[in-house]
Amino acid sequence: MGHPIHRVNAFEIAGPYRLLITFADGLVRTIDFLPLLQGELYGPLRDLNLFNSVTLDPEVHTLVWPNGADFDPATLHDWPEYEAGMVALAQRWAASAGPGAKAS
Repeated sequence: MGHPIHRVNAFEIAGPYRLLITFADGLVRTIDFLPLLQGELYGPLRDLNLFNSVTLDPEVHTLVWPNGADFDPATLHDWPEYEAGMVALAQRWAASAGPGAKAS
């Protein structure tokens, strides 16, 4: 038996590093991405201009950025289940970047 396939239908910028995301099933969720913006892929999104250049990929129905960063739409849909783990992962990325790295 499969799991539901979640798709992002729309989004809007709700504040610095915050997106209001509307899913195909009608769920609307606001996510603060700032705690996640660490590491090689997501760290560059701390540049607010780059973060705000997010688009909706029409094929995979999720959020994507020009540098290749994206998030699984199922993770975004079920964010309360994943948030703590994703933040902990970002903190590990920041710690492994060394003393000269920019961390939150």
